[in-house]
Amino acid sequence: MPSQNSCDQLDAGWFITFRRQLMRWYRKHQRPLPWRQTDDAYRIWISETMLQQTQVATVLDYYSRFLQRFPTVLALAAADTQEVLQLWAGLGYYRRARNLHQAAQQVVEHHGGSLPSNVDALQSLAGIGRYTAGAIASFAFDRRAPILEANTQRLFSRLLAIQIPLQLSQTQRRLWQFAEDILPSRSGSGQINQAVMELGSLVCTPQTPSCSSCPLADLCAAYRLGLQLKIPVPKPKPSFQSVVHV
Repeated sequence: MPSQNSCDQLDAGWFITFRRQLMRWYRKHQRPLPWRQTDDAYRIWISETMLQQTQVATVLDYYSRFLQRFPTVLALAAADTQEVLQLWAGLGYYRRARNLHQAAQQVVEHHGGSLPSNVDALQSLAGIGRYTAGAIASFAFDRRAPILEANTQRLFSRLLAIQIPLQLSQTQRRLWQFAEDILPSRSGSGQINQAVMELGSLVCTPQTPSCSSCPLADLCAAYRLGLQLKIPVPKPKPSFQSVVHV
């Protein structure tokens, strides 16, 4: 089996250097997106839901209009489902809007109208999975909650030179563990999570990663091995056995 450069082999100094270099880059290059200018859990939840399967440029206008009409969890919970869907029109994946509406009603009924800060409690709400729960908990409440999505999976798999498909359960376990290991023990988890997503989106891109401008190039095992264009390893295509009926 190819070397996996386990994160267990990385010492405390590696993670300190990782956070320092990452945050130095992020402070200089982060995009001024509106959901980054707030620690309001509701607004962060809306943005994270809209950003699922949708480009940032598309989300910007929808995010603003949605919050103008439904500025609070209470306003969203009290709305008619059709009104929510009409405001969502054009974003696609309408189940997201239905889940938002249902979850808002759950928040009002079970959490007094305020989104909980606990990851498990967040995941009990309609449409909120592990990633979204971690994003809300870390961005809004600075909880030490890891996140893993397309950009961070790609970044982490290259940093660790993971040469097996991301879809494997063992790979997912390692990536989630690494996502937790990079977080500081006290405050600042939300900023680290924002920064790794931004780096994955802007620099550690799928086809043409900009390794020469990456603040983590000296820490990246894939770059050191010249494997950055081969990682992440794609999911193997299913093989079909030819059957001839006689």
